[in-house]
Amino acid sequence: MAEPSGTPGPDEARRGALYGFAAYLAWGAFPLYFHALIPATALEILAHRIVWTFVLCLAILMVRRDLAWLRPLARRRRLVAGISVAAVLVAINWVVYVEAVVSGNVTEAALGYFLNPIVTVALGVFVLGEKLRPLQWVAVGVGLLAGVYLSVAGGRVPWIALILAFSFAGYGLAKKRLGETLPALHSLTAETVVLSPIALGVIVWLGVTGQQTFTQGPPLHPALIILGGAITAGPLILFAAAARRVPLVTIGLLQFITPVLQLLCGVLLLGEHMSTERWIGFGIVWLALLLLSVDSLAARPRSPAEVAHLR
Repeated sequence: MAEPSGTPGPDEARRGALYGFAAYLAWGAFPLYFHALIPATALEILAHRIVWTFVLCLAILMVRRDLAWLRPLARRRRLVAGISVAAVLVAINWVVYVEAVVSGNVTEAALGYFLNPIVTVALGVFVLGEKLRPLQWVAVGVGLLAGVYLSVAGGRVPWIALILAFSFAGYGLAKKRLGETLPALHSLTAETVVLSPIALGVIVWLGVTGQQTFTQGPPLHPALIILGGAITAGPLILFAAAARRVPLVTIGLLQFITPVLQLLCGVLLLGEHMSTERWIGFGIVWLALLLLSVDSLAARPRSPAEVAHLR
């Protein structure tokens, strides 16, 4: 993937949109992959996902001879602390998401990723002190209403959805505070460096206690688990390539592909039941997302060509 120079032209923008679409399409198909790993537990899948992602990232960096940044990074304690916080948050997100899939709660996981943009906006206000436009305030209020409705109508708080939404929004906040300090591949490598010792410990513990499935069953099972490294790193690299080529508004609109596909996977392919109350709750969330999308489109900077056309 060539790095664009200057302002991306139409070809680069189209390529970036394709990269973004491919990334969100891959993330949307994750339920099918994690469902194929049953009977592995969410903890085993998480541990192997971390380790094999680290192995893949390290292999890519070695091929590119791009390891010189690791030693200077280790001396920057505040940056390492920030990366560690981001790593813990993404690990929480990963394990809860996998647990949702293997326990038959894909639709609730999809709800979490629908709620994520709303939670992200709310964190921007209450943590970063950002100012919201009126339509954004309405969207946040509608999102809060959806959470209350789903809790009351469903008879329980949708913990899976809320943990996924807040952990991923918190991960985004942590990454924002780190700034553009590290490229995507370096950042993912650093996060897996932090998590890999714990993940290896979990794998050993599962083996000693007889709870691991990696060496059991047909040869396809360990092969699929190892594939988790590429399945984790691939979409992130595609996303990074897209983010450099297309406006943030485009990225914001593309992100809805993932939870839509997750919802379809859960209902149509994995046979999960969606009650009328949950459909209504999803509808309220979609209204909030529609308001956010309209606001983003209305507030986006206009190109010189668009300004000339309006005149």
